[in-house]
Amino acid sequence: MSIRPVKRIVEAKPTIEGAGVHLRRAFGFGSTSEFDPFLLLDDFRNDIPEDYLAGFPWHPHRGIETITYVLAGTVEHGDSLGNKGSIEAGDVQWMTAGRGIIHQELPRGDAVGRMHGFQLWANLPASLKMSAPRYQEVKSNDIPAITDDDGTHVRIISGSFWGTAGPVDGVAAEPIYLDVSVPPGKRRKLPVETTRHAFAYVFAGSGHFCNASAPLSVPTEGVSWADTTPPTSAANRTLVLFDRGDEVEVHAGQDGIRFLLVSGKPLEQPVAWYGPIVMNTQEELQTAYDELKAGTFLKD
Repeated sequence: MSIRPVKRIVEAKPTIEGAGVHLRRAFGFGSTSEFDPFLLLDDFRNDIPEDYLAGFPWHPHRGIETITYVLAGTVEHGDSLGNKGSIEAGDVQWMTAGRGIIHQELPRGDAVGRMHGFQLWANLPASLKMSAPRYQEVKSNDIPAITDDDGTHVRIISGSFWGTAGPVDGVAAEPIYLDVSVPPGKRRKLPVETTRHAFAYVFAGSGHFCNASAPLSVPTEGVSWADTTPPTSAANRTLVLFDRGDEVEVHAGQDGIRFLLVSGKPLEQPVAWYGPIVMNTQEELQTAYDELKAGTFLKD
């Protein structure tokens, strides 16, 4: 077994999206080849209602899937197909935009005004860019969770982990999407198939994501960091991008650590991307925006 080395660690950057929603972006809207098949990850965490209530008014999507995971508050949604609903704390909405959909998302705080969730964009392969839109909406109680003997707790949103399958299925990139909590001071190895691209996004606590040859503590007397490879420290609102290997190793800090662990099979296809539409060629992208302008974007 080989531990995945850490390629780099990135602090999520403040960004404003929609009608003025203040959020943090871990990656997106640049070269995302190292994250393939994923395109973007936003952390919309806020306890100031004025910074999120305007939400994300009506906007189009084509060629991608959006995965929304709520931890606090609710997100109300509606779309051009007549679908309406809301997802609450612990719920997930997996929307396949396919050939085109126009929708809106309106965050609402909990009883004390807190809003927290994530939105991940996954690319669709060329063969499914123009597939029919669909939703997979999963309530918190339907998401399996496993607690291991050392107290490590994992919610399995998508894919199979430790012999348990998550409720979201039929996704082209076969993603594995986990919510992982490791107790204070504990060291844990988590399997990730070698052929997948993988990242972790830390949103509570802190810890070390260790390189293949990294120690897990301060070197003993007579040994310095110059003699070895130091572990990579990650805290709240940081993303860890991994290189190849078949395990991720984490050593939780004194307050424990909680993070999303996401992996997927690379599509290795060209990306033509502007705003909320992602196609394979500039011609396809131009067609999508021409159809939006002409009122022919939505297909039967």
